[in-house]
Amino acid sequence: MGLEEDFFIRINSIIYDYNRAEALYTHLYNFLDPNCKDQDTLSLIKYIAEEDRLEKILENPQVLKTPVVRNGKQSTIGYHPDEWKKWE
Repeated sequence: MGLEEDFFIRINSIIYDYNRAEALYTHLYNFLDPNCKDQDTLSLIKYIAEEDRLEKILENPQVLKTPVVRNGKQSTIGYHPDEWKKWE
């Protein structure tokens, strides 16, 4: 499985978990990296219409925090080795 395919599967699973669109948009902001190199695209994503936001994020994964690390039902966004050590 390629990185892009894996990324889309993860995003799709996140979307599936949230039943309401407004909750999805609120949680998507947690995935955005405020220090990413592509500040122009990040600004665009913050200010475009909500219905266009997810598509723009999927087209521009460089604005997302990495890594996304999962351990069963637990997950982190970004580099958190101290948190990972607590996982069983």
